Amino acid sequence: MAHSPLAVQRAAPLPERVPVVPGFFGAANPRLLHWKGLRVWLIGASTGIGAATARALHDRGATVFVSSRSQTALDELVRGMANARACPLDATDEREVTRAARMIAAEGTLDLVLYCAGHYKPMRAVSMDLEEMRRHLDVNYIGALNVCSAVVPQLLTQGHGHLSLVSSVAGFHGLPNGLAYGPTKAALTHLAETLHLDLSEHGVGVSVIHPGFVQTPLTAGNDFTMPALITPEAAAEAMIEGWAAGRFDIHFPRRFTLWVKMLRLLPYRVSFPLIHRATGL
Repeated sequence: MAHSPLAVQRAAPLPERVPVVPGFFGAANPRLLHWKGLRVWLIGASTGIGAATARALHDRGATVFVSSRSQTALDELVRGMANARACPLDATDEREVTRAARMIAAEGTLDLVLYCAGHYKPMRAVSMDLEEMRRHLDVNYIGALNVCSAVVPQLLTQGHGHLSLVSSVAGFHGLPNGLAYGPTKAALTHLAETLHLDLSEHGVGVSVIHPGFVQTPLTAGNDFTMPALITPEAAAEAMIEGWAAGRFDIHFPRRFTLWVKMLRLLPYRVSFPLIHRATGL
C-alpha cells in the first residue's frame, strides 16, 4: 500500500510552532496593484486569454514576454508594443522552456508567470482516442510542470513573484465531452493548490484561474450554446482584478462559475442527473 502524504506528515516530528500563512482569512497572495516596471512572462499567449492579458498588462506599464509555438502570431502580437518580446517555444519541450526561463530571468526579476497554454477537443468515452488524450495531458499539464520546474527556483531565490495557472471550471466535476480535457484541468487545479501551500510562506504568490466559456480558438469548435460567454478582454480584466485582490481562486464570470462550483458540493446521485439534464448528453 502506497504511503499517503498525510501518513508521512503524521510520522514526521511536529514543528515547534505552526507557521501562520500570511493573509489568513484575508488575501491569499500579495496583491498585484501596480504593473509599471514589472516583468511578466505569459506562456500560451499568441491568442485568446493569453494575448488579451499580455496587451492589458503592457498597457498598464509592464514589460511582457510572450511565448507560444507560433512565431508569426507572437510577432503580430508584439508589433507596436514598446516593452514586449516574443519568445517562441513549445511548452511540452522541457529544454526549450528552461532555456527561455533562464534568458528572461538573467535580465531581471520574474514578477508574474502565467501559464495559459491549452488544448481542447470534445471527447466522450464511446469514442476514446488515447493519442488525443495524451496530447491534452502534454499541453495542459506537463507543459505547466515544465514551466513550474523552470521558474519556481528563481521565484524562491527572489523571495517574491507570482505564479498563475489557467485551469477551467471543467476541472470541477466530470462532464460529458470532457473526457480528455477535464481531468487535465482538475490536475492543474490540484497542482496550484499544493504550490500555494508550499510557496506562500516564502513570499511567492500562486493563483489558479477558472474561466467559464470564453471566446477563443479553443471554444470556437463547440457545437452548443455556451452560457455566459465572455470575450478574452473581459477575462483578462477579471484576472487582473483577482491578482489585485490577492485571490488564490480567480473564477469568472461568477454568474456561471458559482453554479458549476456548487456541483462539487452535491451528492453524485443529485449532480449526475442535473448534468445530464443541463447538457442533454
